[in-house]
Amino acid sequence: MEQITEYQKIGQEAYAAAKALLEEAALKPGSLLVVGCSTSEVAGAKIGSFSNPELGKALFEGIYRAAQEAGVCLAAQCCEHLNRALILEQEAADRFGYEPVNVVPQPKAGGSFATAAYQAFTCPVAVEHIRAQAGMDIGDTLIGMHLKDVAVPVRLPMKTIGEAHLVCARTRRKFIGGCRAVYEDVNGTGRS
Repeated sequence: MEQITEYQKIGQEAYAAAKALLEEAALKPGSLLVVGCSTSEVAGAKIGSFSNPELGKALFEGIYRAAQEAGVCLAAQCCEHLNRALILEQEAADRFGYEPVNVVPQPKAGGSFATAAYQAFTCPVAVEHIRAQAGMDIGDTLIGMHLKDVAVPVRLPMKTIGEAHLVCARTRRKFIGGCRAVYEDVNGTGRS
């Protein structure tokens, strides 16, 4: 019987969390999921202190598999050294109208997760800003700047991936109007 490695276990945790978020958020195919991930925090170290390419790859592969199964586009947030730029497929950047910038993430300048995304995507590009419909923040990497208005917390059964704190969100339509307004549904998603 083959024994599961620690990286495989972390990859499975990442897959399960992404799958649960995507199901809860009920994203339509073609929607955008942003993920910020600190491999340092996943490994139990201080953010930015223990970049780990193998761990970044395991996390990316788990999350990317869930995104592909749901038909959702994945955007990997870089670390603060690249101003939290994002790595995504050129096709997605073109479809959403995001202008590419010139940078290639590295484990210590962009982060191991974003580096794994850049290496795995067919035609990766970096962009500075997106407006995603849902997001995963693994290790308190601050993805809120890349979510559409209005972000709503999504509580998953899992609270961590490895040693890192996990926070997830989806977005909903803004409620506008006032006491006379009528809304499609209480969640503001446009789904009845």
